[in-house]
Amino acid sequence: MGNLEQMNSDFGIDGQVRFLAGKGGMPMVKVGNALGEASVALQGAHVLNFQAKGQQPLIWMSDEATHAPGKSLRGGVPICWPWFGPHGTDASLPGHGPARTVDWKPVESVALSDGRNKVSFEMIENDKTRAACAHPLRVRLHITVGSSLLLEMETTNLGDSTFTLGEALHTYFLVGDVREAQIKGLDGSIYIDKMDGSVRKEQNGAVTISGEVDRIYLDTGVKSEIIDPVMARKIIIKSSGSASTVVWNPWVATANKMGDLGPDGYLNMLCVETVNAADDVVALAAGATHRMIADYSSQAL
Repeated sequence: MGNLEQMNSDFGIDGQVRFLAGKGGMPMVKVGNALGEASVALQGAHVLNFQAKGQQPLIWMSDEATHAPGKSLRGGVPICWPWFGPHGTDASLPGHGPARTVDWKPVESVALSDGRNKVSFEMIENDKTRAACAHPLRVRLHITVGSSLLLEMETTNLGDSTFTLGEALHTYFLVGDVREAQIKGLDGSIYIDKMDGSVRKEQNGAVTISGEVDRIYLDTGVKSEIIDPVMARKIIIKSSGSASTVVWNPWVATANKMGDLGPDGYLNMLCVETVNAADDVVALAAGATHRMIADYSSQAL
C-alpha cells in the first residue's frame, strides 16, 4: 500500500482525518469530528467502526477478525462487488467478488461546511481483480462521517457493452441480543429463503431471529429499522439505488464453524444489507454510472 506519510500529506486533515497503521500493520484511516467518528481499513475500503457523538457504537466488529493482507475481515462493512454471493457462471471465482480483499486508495478528503468529513476511495486494479472480472469498471466508495454514517458506492462502466452488476454493503450492526431484535420495513416483501432451498416466501410482520437466517428480500423500500430493546434504540437504515435487502445471522452452529466470529458473537450482530442481487441486479450500460447509497443512524427508543 502507499506511504502513510504521503497519504497524510495529500489527504490528511489536522485533527479530523489521519492515516496510520492498524492491526497487523494494515493501513487504515481514522475520521473524527464534533459529530461522530469512524475508522476504515484501506484493504477493501472496509469500515471498521462508527459511533455518533454521545451514542453507542453502531457497527459490530469481531475481536477474532483476521487483519492480514488478502483475508476478508469479519464484521464492519465488507464490500461485495461486482457480484453478490457465488459468481453466476464460475464457481472458482471468489464469493462476493474481489473488492473486499484488495487494496483501495484514497482519492479525496474534504471537511464539509456542516461539520462532517467525506473521504473517498477507489479500488486498485491488479492481476487478481482482472482475473476475476475482465470487464473494465471503476468503483469508488464515498464515506461521510457525521451524526450518521453515509456510504455511497459508485460504479462506472468503462467498457463498450452492458455489464450485469451485483453489489452489497454487507453491514454488521451491533445489537444487544439478536434474539430480542426486530427488523421493521420489510413486511409484505417477497424474499428468497436460502436456508430453505431458495424457496420464495412473503414476509409477514417484523423480521425476528431465532435460528440461522439468510434471506434476500426483493424490491424493497428505501427505509428499514432494527428495533433493539436491549440497547434501547432503533437503528435506521435509509437507502437509494438499492432494490434488495439481505438479512443474515449465522446462529450458533454456523458461527462455530466460521472460527472468526468469537464466542457467542452471533448474539450481538445482525446483518441488514443494502444490496442489488438476484432479480434486482443492475444492467449497467456502457459509459453509465450507478450509485448505491446507504445512510445509517440511530435513535433512542
